[in-house]
Amino acid sequence: MKKFYSRKGDEGYTGLLGKERVAKYHPKIEAIGATDEASAALGMARSLTRSPETASVLLSIQQDLNLLMGEVAASQENAEQFKAIGVEKVAWLEAQIDLFAQSIEMPKEFILPGNSPAGAALAMARTIIRRAERRMAMLLHKDEITNPDLYRYLNRASSLCFVLELYEYSISGAIKPELAK
Repeated sequence: MKKFYSRKGDEGYTGLLGKERVAKYHPKIEAIGATDEASAALGMARSLTRSPETASVLLSIQQDLNLLMGEVAASQENAEQFKAIGVEKVAWLEAQIDLFAQSIEMPKEFILPGNSPAGAALAMARTIIRRAERRMAMLLHKDEITNPDLYRYLNRASSLCFVLELYEYSISGAIKPELAK
């Protein structure tokens, strides 16, 4: 029978992709954890979306986040072999933002999430991605990672989640999201 535990982390340390082990509260592990949460939130949003186009984009982002986590988890001696997020992935997100933005109206005030299940899930995913982005900025500023496109990718992914949230509100019939007073 396959075991789903190893006991290797029982002392509060975990392995990176390589020989290095770090504390489970290490900034890299925090960034990976926040990114993993973001992927789970995107999966929830994907399961609730009304649009196959939205679902397809969210699946692509989830796949990219797995690559991003691998790159962050790589130890310094093998980081280059795990590099998968670059300018082309950031440009793809920007193209998706521009494409979906053509179908929505930008609100002039802050909105309150919740006018559709998918829209609310996208708002939650956006906030979790922003947390991952903050963790990634810290890694970048402390030279724990060297690829600035990891940070840029998360930044654009959170912007795309906002656009998709508005898009989901519009296609679900909740065209005008609730505005904060």
